[in-house]
Formats: sequence, structure tokens, C-alpha cells
Amino acid sequence: MERKKEIAAHCTGWGETFLELKSVLNQQIGDIVLGIEHVGSTSVKGLAAKPILDIDIIIESYHVFLEVTARLKELGYFHEGDKGIEEREAFGRRDNEVPWKKDKRSWMEHHLYVCSKDSKELTRHLAFRNYLREHPGTADEYAKLKRRLAKTAASREAYTLGKTAFIERVLETAFDALA
Repeated sequence: MERKKEIAAHCTGWGETFLELKSVLNQQIGDIVLGIEHVGSTSVKGLAAKPILDIDIIIESYHVFLEVTARLKELGYFHEGDKGIEEREAFGRRDNEVPWKKDKRSWMEHHLYVCSKDSKELTRHLAFRNYLREHPGTADEYAKLKRRLAKTAASREAYTLGKTAFIERVLETAFDALA
């Protein structure tokens, strides 16, 4: 059985670390990307989360993807494919010091993704994040669900699957509000 994932109280350091990572990434790829977004639970103030940042790099289109990949490789990232989610390319880290800089440091765990500006997955990430930021009661419900699943889910897959219905319900509400 897998080790259970820790759900931690929100930490202001998550946002600070994201900004530091964003700065390093911008120095490397800022001239060829549209933006870098902090998404996922760690991006929502007050929301309990696994202490892992989720970061989306937004590109105009896939014509720059190979250049982005090459530059991320220089920082120690490697392309992992879409990991079963279309329109979202995942990147792993060679070690805990990635992104590599002259002043070496160990970075907190983070997931790095590259999406085109028209990606459905990017749209979902931003809509979910923004809805939770604007609706603290829903964010609290989500935190309770995640804590329960962290204790009871037999695997990471079961944990993720256990969140799916909640996420889909929030996204449906978020997209209805935009319509």
C-alpha cells in the first residue's frame, strides 16, 4: 500500500515559492511564453493541500513547444508526455535542485505543465482555482474531502478519483456562472 499523502494547512510560503520559481522560469523562457500560473490547491489562500505546487506555463501554440522543452531541459526538467491528459504536457525534475541556478538550493516539490492558451485543461485549471478563490465555503468543503480521502484512499489513483465528482461539480457551476 502507498504511503498516505499529507494534507497540510495552507502555508503563505507556497505563494512565495511560486513567485521565486516563476522568476527563474521567466528568466529562462519568459520571452517565448504567454504566462506562468500558480494553479491547484496551493494557489488558493486558506485551502489545505498537499505541499506540492502546480504550475502551468502558457504558450501561444505548440510551434514554440520544442524551444520551451529545450530551455526547460537546461534548468533540469524533462518532458514526461501528457500523462494521459490531452492538451497538458508534464515535466519532471532531475533532482530537488531543479530548476538549477548558480546559487543552488533545494526547491519544494512542484508539478510543471505546459499548455497552449486554448487548452481545455488550462481552462479547467484556471476556472477551478478562480472559483475556489472566490468561494471560501466551497474551498473548505474541498479541504474536508481531501483530508478524508488522504486517510482512506488506498492509492494515489483512488485519492484522485475520489475528488473527481466534486471537481466536476465545481467546474460545472463555474462554467455556468461564466455563460
